[in-house]
Amino acid sequence: MYQNILLPTDGSAGTQKAIEQALDLAATYDATLHALYVIDTAAFAPEVDVGLIIDTLEENGKNALAEINDQAVEAGIVTETTIESGSPHREILRYIDDNDIDLVVMGTHGRKGLGRYLLGSVTEKVVRSSSVPCLTVRMTETDD
Repeated sequence: MYQNILLPTDGSAGTQKAIEQALDLAATYDATLHALYVIDTAAFAPEVDVGLIIDTLEENGKNALAEINDQAVEAGIVTETTIESGSPHREILRYIDDNDIDLVVMGTHGRKGLGRYLLGSVTEKVVRSSSVPCLTVRMTETDD
């Protein structure tokens, strides 16, 4: 049913629940797990010199992807890890189309109140625009 599962990650501790779901599905369907970290360059003002910031974010991405890869190897799951730069939801959608992804597994923050409406959700944008099914895994505020 699923041959290629995409797990976008922001590297936060709360993504562990999504990682566990993605690993379980990849093992069940003998699928390749694609782990993607997007450096959000869209968040920076054009006049800001982001060289050092980008280097730090790239290192964070490498660490997050290494953790996923380690868990996947332990479970006997084939993984592909990728770091991209740009607008996270756009890069995720592009990755889906370019890599024959069958399913996306993403965490969603359990924000409440006004913060839920004011903060743009990468997960929500991907779910609304994705050409493939998306499984969202709710993370509570204490998971962050």
